[in-house]
Amino acid sequence: MSEIPHTFVTLHVGPGTFLPVRSENIAEHRMHAERFSLSPEAADKINNAQRIVAVGTTAMRVLETTIRKSKLLRRQIEPRSGETDLFIYPPFTFRIVDALLTNFHLPRSTLLMLVSAFAGREFILRAYEKAVHERYRFYSYGDCMLIL
Repeated sequence: MSEIPHTFVTLHVGPGTFLPVRSENIAEHRMHAERFSLSPEAADKINNAQRIVAVGTTAMRVLETTIRKSKLLRRQIEPRSGETDLFIYPPFTFRIVDALLTNFHLPRSTLLMLVSAFAGREFILRAYEKAVHERYRFYSYGDCMLIL
């Protein structure tokens, strides 16, 4: 069996990621800035990958932040470090990530909105109905889903 190519990115998650969205208009919600880093080696691996699977919403935010700041081609990123306050919610155009492995997130969370933007709100609502029915565990250290 061959090893699946992988690499690591870093996002120093702050409490803002877990704060519920209280605004009626989600566009008014502001994320707290969080530090991230993406090394030259990681950027090279990602740029040469056939498919990019983000493991976690934090990895997704790093990759989508980095590609928006990159001056390279559409599916390429540059190594960088900095801060991101990227809030991903529907409708959002993803530019680099092909699949996402993530937990089941709590209602009104920025994380649930990111997942809904990636897979579609109605699809996620149906998946969550099934998860509740099957007694899946939600939040950190709970069950997870792979969204292709």
